[in-house]
Amino acid sequence: MPFIYFLAPLATVLIWSGNMTINQMTVGAIAPSSIAFLRWLLALAVMTPFVLPAALRHRDEIRRHWPKLALLGLLGMGLWQGLAYVAAETTTATNMGILAAMVPLLTVLLSALILREPPTRGGIMGGIVAFIGVTVLLGRGNPLSLLQLQVAYGDALMVAAATCYALYGVMLKRWSMKLPPWVMLYAQVCFAVLFLLPPYLLGPMTPVDSQNIGLILYAGIPASIITTFLWMRAVRQIGASQASIFINLMPLFSALIAMAFLGEQVAGFHFIGGLLILAGVIMAQTLTQPLTRSLSRVKSSGAEQ
Repeated sequence: MPFIYFLAPLATVLIWSGNMTINQMTVGAIAPSSIAFLRWLLALAVMTPFVLPAALRHRDEIRRHWPKLALLGLLGMGLWQGLAYVAAETTTATNMGILAAMVPLLTVLLSALILREPPTRGGIMGGIVAFIGVTVLLGRGNPLSLLQLQVAYGDALMVAAATCYALYGVMLKRWSMKLPPWVMLYAQVCFAVLFLLPPYLLGPMTPVDSQNIGLILYAGIPASIITTFLWMRAVRQIGASQASIFINLMPLFSALIAMAFLGEQVAGFHFIGGLLILAGVIMAQTLTQPLTRSLSRVKSSGAEQ
């Protein structure tokens, strides 16, 4: 597989990692329902002059597939990110990081159930190794310390959010629509704005000011338009299961960003966890033999003996 195919998911995860810092800055500066809606409203406003003419040319195809586009917009933009904003109020960043790391494993499971794709050896082993790396990072070198975390209402929301995004990737792979990528993204954003409007109107509605305008701009353009387009491209090129493995790089990238811009120190467990995560990603991308085929060979060898 060409290395260039890996650039899209890598860039996506890097921007998402920067957005984790932005998420921390939104606490107390803007309500979750406000930024969840305003970011996609901004994205829609930016995209409309460039994409609307093409969307009108493909309006018959959009009309034919609007239920699918609506569900994708709800899962990948409304629920995944909206639930994460709400969850941040009632759970810790450590919990959110752990639960977000479930997306690759959930994607492998949902791909097997929905797409009938047999899980690969690399997908299973790489996912496990990468998840161990995440626990080393988040547990500050002691993964067992994560067992002492208190359960919060936000944890349940993050499980739901992670499931929604895993399902988004799987359904994006399953539904092949004859739409240009930007038109497909634009249609999803339109539906996401519609879904997020009622929670925004119900409030609390935080006014846009000098303290939160920068947060909205970052969330609305790089973290919304650019990342969603890159992620759709990644899913089309390498598949939902393999693309989602890159999400495990978020804790590593976040630590590096914090070191560069916030002056945080990098400890030994950062390197250990980072190496495990990278090893898991490499395994997932290189060991592509279906697990069912391996099991069949083992059974055949046993029968011959």
